[in-house]
Parts: sequence; structure tokens; C-alpha cells
Amino acid sequence: MHPSRARLQWLGAFTVLGHLTFAWIWGYLIPQPFENVGLRLFNAGLGIPLLLPVVHRDLSSRLAVWTFSGVCWLQLPLFFSWMYWMNGGNSVWFSSMACMLVIYYHLTDWRLATLGALAGTGLSYLLATPPAQPLPDTATGLDQLVVLAFAWVSSIMLGASSANLRRTRLINALSTMGVMAHELRTPLATVNLMGDVLRNLAQHDLPDNKRKKIEELSTRLQNLVRSMNRQIDTQISNAQLLRLPKERSTIQAAELVHEVVAGYPYRSSRERDCVQVHVQHDFCFVGSRPLFAQLLANLVKNALHSLASAGTAPQPGDLRIQVGLHHGKGRISVADQGVGIPHEKQSRIFEPFYSTQSGAGSGLGLTFCKNVVETVNGQISVHSEPAEGATFMVDLPLETHPSP
Repeated sequence: MHPSRARLQWLGAFTVLGHLTFAWIWGYLIPQPFENVGLRLFNAGLGIPLLLPVVHRDLSSRLAVWTFSGVCWLQLPLFFSWMYWMNGGNSVWFSSMACMLVIYYHLTDWRLATLGALAGTGLSYLLATPPAQPLPDTATGLDQLVVLAFAWVSSIMLGASSANLRRTRLINALSTMGVMAHELRTPLATVNLMGDVLRNLAQHDLPDNKRKKIEELSTRLQNLVRSMNRQIDTQISNAQLLRLPKERSTIQAAELVHEVVAGYPYRSSRERDCVQVHVQHDFCFVGSRPLFAQLLANLVKNALHSLASAGTAPQPGDLRIQVGLHHGKGRISVADQGVGIPHEKQSRIFEPFYSTQSGAGSGLGLTFCKNVVETVNGQISVHSEPAEGATFMVDLPLETHPSP
């Protein structure tokens, strides 16, 4: 539910040591009728992949997801229920089954846990039932099955309730941030008015050098206000992360990119000149135009921040936005030559409230981008090397029949 490298490594270590410990307890200290050393060693070995860097380096990769899901399924519902049947449903494995259900629903999503519990229990029953030889009555007794069903239903309710609680807390936090961001518009409007006053004062009996400096100061002040308003729009959009609007229209990718690049509040002309747009193949997709405009603005903002963190003046082409096709989908990529993203952080950058910018950023911009892309069944990914920049790729389903 909340993946992290440390959590995955602790689970791997606990799997290895736990099965070895219980092999000694159930095999020698408190012997069980069907304790199998070979199976215990096999299950202990399932924890080793979780300790390998190739698995826990990128927690969002298919390898990490499938390895974690497979390890949990094999050693929890499949192994525990098989031992329950083979030991005749005695008190030890009756209690262990109930504990297994709670643990399994805590480790993963309740929907995946439900599917895994049904599949594991059913398969283990078929494997444990020899031909023409029924299982002991204690294993299939109605009283024990009722208690196990109660434990299973309770685990489902706890898993679903925990997911809803996390969702409610996130909505409340984001809504508060959205209200706070909206309240900043009033003082910003005053600052913008001050910029107009300075510009008007510069027109009255001032030497050219002073007039140019005042006009430059006024321009910078109003650019700052526009930038802050853009940030406020971002935070208000972030406040709707889990309640994104449903309106959709056909969007032309190249037109959207040019519109966002032209309207972005750059801090300097050098920063504007470093952005280059390359249209290799234009395409259309269906989505919310305001949301995708904000998405691109977020990616441009992050790229410019990365370039500024590099400590060198941006040069033309340091920020490249490409529009094209990739594997039958439309792709918009935003690439910069900035500081890049460390490998160990790349798997978490789309998580809410996680930011690679120390002391800056809310950690919601990329979460917002991910949610917007997923509303149209698209995908956003990143490729980055430290000190070599980063490339964010937005892959979108094509709209083959755009409406007029």
C-alpha cells in the first residue's frame, strides 16, 4: 500500500528469518503433524528476491510489482491454507489462517488481497485433497469455517476502511491547501496594482536611465505576480486531485504545447529562449484542455527549476519539448539538461507530498500530472540520469476521429 525500499527489504528479511524460526518452533519445540522442512526452506527463499537491488531499486517497475505480489501470494494464502488443510485444521493452523488474512490485507490492496485469498485457498484445497480420500472433519468443520469467514470479511472491511480513510485525509489536506492558495490572490492583486503605479510614474519627467529602470522593475514585479498566480492555479488544481473535472474535448497536441510555451510566465528572456519545441508528428487526443495545459506548465516549471539548480545560464535547447508518436500512441516529452533525478528517488516522485526540491515545492505537481494523464488512460514516465537532466514522457491514446 505504501511501498518503499526499506519496507520491501524488511519484508524480505522477515520472510527469510520468520520461516526459519517457525520451522524450528513447529518442527522441534512444538511439533506439528505436517511440518515440512523443505517447504519452509522454499518459503524462506522467497524473501531473497525482495532483498535484491534489481527488485527494490524501482518500486514502480513491473519486476518489483510482480515479485512482491507473487512472494506475498505464495507464502501467505497458498502456503498457509495448504498447511491448514494438511494439518487437519488444528488449533495452531486455525489461528494462523486468521492471522494470515489480516496480514495479507495489510500488505496489499484489499481488492488484490481478496482475489489472492480466493485463488490461494481454492488451489491449496485441490492440492491437499488426495484422490478418494476426504480431508479431516476438523479442517472442514462448520464452526471453524464460520470463524475463518468472519476473519476474512473483517479483513476486507478493515482494508477498505483504511483505503477510504487515507483518501479522505488526502482530500481534506488538498482542499485546505487550495483555500489557502486562493486567499493569496488578494495581496497579489495589490502588488500587481503597485506595478502599474510604478509604470505610470515612470512616464513623468524622469531621465531615460531612471525611467528604464523603473519600467524594468515594474515588468519584473508583474511577471512575478503572474508566476505566483500560475502557482495558485496549480495548487487549486492539486486540491482537486481526486475530484478532477470530467469535461473532455479533442485536443491537438502541437497547438496545446505552443499555447502553453507562449503563455508561460518566464523570469527572463534567456529562460524563454532556452525552450524549443519540435513537432515530429502532430496528433489529437481527448481530455480536459485546462488540465492538460496545467500539466504541461507543471513539467515546464520543474524543468526550468532543474536548469536553475544546475548553476549555469540556460542556453537555447536546454529545455526541449517534442510532439510525436511512440508505439501507436501520441507522446509529448519534456526534456531538460538540468541536475537530473537520483535513481533512488525516481520511483517516488509521483507520490503525493514527495518532492525532490529541498525546502521548495508541495510535492503535488507530479501527482496532479499523473492523475490527469490516467483520467484518459494514458501514462506518464520519467527517464533521468543524475547531472544529465531528465525527460518526462506523456503517452496518450490517439483520437482517430477528431470532432469538428
